Amino acid sequence: MTQWHLFLAFFRVGIFGYGGGPASIPLVQKEVVDKYKWMDHEEFAGVLALGNSLPGPIATKMAGYIGYRVSGLLGMINAVLATILPTIVFMIVLLTFLASMSNRPWVQGMTSAVVPVVGVMLAVLTFDFLKKAKGGLGWMVTVALAVSSLLLMEWAGLHPGLLIAGLLLYALFGPMKQEQKGENPDLAIHEKGQS
Repeated sequence: MTQWHLFLAFFRVGIFGYGGGPASIPLVQKEVVDKYKWMDHEEFAGVLALGNSLPGPIATKMAGYIGYRVSGLLGMINAVLATILPTIVFMIVLLTFLASMSNRPWVQGMTSAVVPVVGVMLAVLTFDFLKKAKGGLGWMVTVALAVSSLLLMEWAGLHPGLLIAGLLLYALFGPMKQEQKGENPDLAIHEKGQS
């Protein structure tokens, strides 16, 4: 049953993820976190952040990892195939048909109508991530990170993967970790004194 649920979850992502990888992220979250509860919101955010720092399409990377985590190697293959199968079928059948009618107003209207929906889906996902970040970092740090990230990516041209890698390194080795290291010896000395 798990294999069937994996296939259905990522097949739906493949079918409805119109607009590429970023458009499919809210759909993956809905299936993986909300519907099947294979991960919580925090785990999903971590997988997404790490996946965005690696090369390749985000939907297949997430499908591969989540499939593997849920059901091993077979789950990984199942989830990746479910993700790419709709795209392959649509590319061959639908786009061949639409290409022959691309000058028709209804085709242009159909593709234009999808853009605002994808924008709303991404905005909802962004708002969810900001709320989660606020819970762990507070509003000041969250807003400062969001604004500086925007400036670095949009105006300085920094690749998002490099930004994410830098933030991960900072989180691992930054001042908060050193403070924790400094606190532990005090606890050890205090505990020794009590024994």
